[in-house]
Amino acid sequence: MTTTDIPVTSPRTGRPAPPKKPGRRRREGAAWVFLSPWVLGATVLTLLPMAVSLYLSFTDYDMFNAPRWVGLRNYAQMFTEDPRYWRSVGATLTYVVIAVPLQLALALAVALALKSMRRGRGFYRSAFYAPSLLGASMSIALVWRAIFNDGGTVDKLLGTGGWVTRPGWALVAVALLTVWQFGAPMVIFLAGLQQIPAELYEAAAVDGAGRRRQFLSITLPMLSPVLFFNLVLQTIQSFQVFTPAFAVSAGKGGPADSTLFYTLYLYDRGFVASHMGYASAMAWVLLLVIGAVTAVLFRTSRSWVFYAGEEAR
Repeated sequence: MTTTDIPVTSPRTGRPAPPKKPGRRRREGAAWVFLSPWVLGATVLTLLPMAVSLYLSFTDYDMFNAPRWVGLRNYAQMFTEDPRYWRSVGATLTYVVIAVPLQLALALAVALALKSMRRGRGFYRSAFYAPSLLGASMSIALVWRAIFNDGGTVDKLLGTGGWVTRPGWALVAVALLTVWQFGAPMVIFLAGLQQIPAELYEAAAVDGAGRRRQFLSITLPMLSPVLFFNLVLQTIQSFQVFTPAFAVSAGKGGPADSTLFYTLYLYDRGFVASHMGYASAMAWVLLLVIGAVTAVLFRTSRSWVFYAGEEAR
């Protein structure tokens, strides 16, 4: 029997010691192997294009000739020399203010109705969620344009004329398409409602609180984290809306630039006018604005979002 065949024994028990576990470096190496597809994808498909876009925002680039460095000229032109840019900002902010509250209110109302249902909840949940899957497609946006066009369904029912041809109503028609896609926040609201203890409502009913008081004193405070999540998510998505405005206005942002949303004007500058450097600068301004709005929402959430288990703030 050679020395290599002698098992290693534990000095305390005298029994053979268990085999050594892989070292820390080996475990970290395995983790990086599994993470490498995500790291590679994030680097090649996200971080690298962002870096290139940041560089192009300081250049004059038309996609056909080499980029020419111009410094902050694109940003100066954007803020001081381009009236259509500010019209796109105004249209986008108006859309966000209209669409996001209406969508969340409708999603919460439907979630409350589904919670109290005893039969057919799964069917109605799927039916109300379907528009969220279909609404972002170009085909649905074109159908929406036909509904709100001259001689369309809305015109025949209300006699108000085509909304998409009227500057005061075109943006409302686009906002209604977003409101119609309330399925995703509705499902999240429904999941949050199901987590609220029934004992709270029973105790409130014993104390004489009606449904309105229960909603204001129990449902909204307990649902505030979910409401905050939906608010942040839908606000970010609304700032980036593109397909409905492109379809309703045929890519022009009309009538009278009433549906010239920020991303639509960015597309026009970059891919129609071939001012890719200017479009890149617009994209980075949009990123900073979304980041600032999100930061403000997180800051203000400290005063109205209630998390179970936390002390009163």
